[in-house]
Amino acid sequence: MWKFALRNLFSRPARSALSLLGLTVAIAGMVGLFSVARGLEQMFDRSFKSIPGLIVMQAGAPIPLFSRLPKDWKADMERVPGVHVVAPEVWMRANIIEEKPVMAPPRFLFGVDIPSRIKLRKGVYTESMIEGRFLSPDDVGQRKVVISRQIAEEHLKKVGDTLSVNGIEFEIVGLYHVGSLLLDIAILVDGDTLRQLGWFDQEAVSGYYVESDGSASNEEVGRRLKELLKDRPLTTSSPMSLLALAGLGQPSGPSQPKSPNAVGFLLRALAGTNAPASPPVADQSSEESPTDAKSKQKEELGGLTSPARQKQKPEASSPVEVHNASDFSDRFKELSEELNLTLALLTGIGMTIAVLSIVNTMLMSVTERVIEFGILKANGWSPWDVLKLITVESASLGLGGGVLGGLIGWTVTQVVNAHWPDRVNLFASPGLLAFSVVFSTIVGLLGGLYPAIWAMRLSPMEAIRRG
Repeated sequence: MWKFALRNLFSRPARSALSLLGLTVAIAGMVGLFSVARGLEQMFDRSFKSIPGLIVMQAGAPIPLFSRLPKDWKADMERVPGVHVVAPEVWMRANIIEEKPVMAPPRFLFGVDIPSRIKLRKGVYTESMIEGRFLSPDDVGQRKVVISRQIAEEHLKKVGDTLSVNGIEFEIVGLYHVGSLLLDIAILVDGDTLRQLGWFDQEAVSGYYVESDGSASNEEVGRRLKELLKDRPLTTSSPMSLLALAGLGQPSGPSQPKSPNAVGFLLRALAGTNAPASPPVADQSSEESPTDAKSKQKEELGGLTSPARQKQKPEASSPVEVHNASDFSDRFKELSEELNLTLALLTGIGMTIAVLSIVNTMLMSVTERVIEFGILKANGWSPWDVLKLITVESASLGLGGGVLGGLIGWTVTQVVNAHWPDRVNLFASPGLLAFSVVFSTIVGLLGGLYPAIWAMRLSPMEAIRRG
């Protein structure tokens, strides 16, 4: 049956080739599109698995870049049972490198607390050094940086050279390479240096990286940290000022006005969180207004606190969120699922065109071979034999399109990854390739089903008379 079906397809090479080409292009496009989502999932999983600790950041901030916490919390957090190291972090956008605006891929200044960072048992950057050295305690307050290999290659830099970031010259003391698009984007520098330059709030950090000592699970340590910090007010300025978003620092101190956080609302919507964009900011003034003083005095004279005021007093919300790295991975997987839906819709359009092409090809082929089917039935072929012949022909087109499309799609992903390793990460998994072949075969089979049913219903005499 297979030989007979293939002989029929090769007897009309141009028509069969066009149907095969249409299905091949559709399958190659499907593999290419879904390799984007698979690449994102793989990149997130690989990146976050290399970060075993906890990330403490401001409630409502989608990522540490938009978080601000007081830096004097470090000592209290280190006394929490189960905590080994608390490493403060400062994140800022590097907008201009070597006098060139940075758009894509983004680059970030990562201000580290060097003594704390060195104490980590597992430091993703300290373990990924490939040249030079990591930052040492002697670099505190100094303009010295460790950069990724991608940044060094992009700007033709090596260890010992200077790198201009936002108009300031820094000396390169080391290169690292993690192998992740999410992690190879940072320029590591001492956090106090960023504060000395006036780029960051003197009394704030973006967040804290907490490594446990192994005596308790990350979940338990995170619960203890939230319990410790739940009633503490934030005394830093709003994390969403325009200067902070520009990577040029932000105004700080009690004298600065606190404006509504519209950007925080947008980022919160994109991040899919319902937490408040900015927790309540504590009033730093110790003076009471005359009205408040009189009200307080009346309540004290009454010997008790006003029940109405007790009911109206809002319950204190936690100013922080404590995340495992897997929490961010799960958040990105949700985004990937939505992306898969969009990609499926786009692929469906291409596959619909391919199915119509196969239906057209098989219908024309069946119409031209009506006499042939009549003769075959007259010589003992059953309607099911005719159905089987036509569906085998269409399934052969589907199988060929799936194999060729999967091969072309996989090749394109390898070429793209090789040419833009620091920009994209496409991954055509074996499961995706196998699915594309099976899916294409089924599509081809369904495409030939209608012409096959039409042909099997013809009687021998009717088929010969039609021919």
